[in-house]
Amino acid sequence: MAQALRPNTAGGLFATDGKPHPLQDTLLAVTLVLGITSFTTAMFHHLHLISSWTGLVGILIGAYGQWISVTTRERFGLVLGLGASAVGFFLGMAHGGLFG
Repeated sequence: MAQALRPNTAGGLFATDGKPHPLQDTLLAVTLVLGITSFTTAMFHHLHLISSWTGLVGILIGAYGQWISVTTRERFGLVLGLGASAVGFFLGMAHGGLFG
């Protein structure tokens, strides 16, 4: 009896289409790290330079990553990193801005 074969989409962590995406995965990781850094440092008033710059760079890298992303998993992680970067950026701007 012939049975339909289904592709294993749960195999890779980031590539749901079964193909490697090293550039997109790198942009995802960088955006998440910058977002977490920006969000964390935004809670301290005297770290507004780090918060605002990492937030701005995280927003730019995340936007480029969204533009070239291929899979839904990449887009989901990029949206999380973009959100954290944006919150950190705006709080850093409120606490003193990019240039102090």
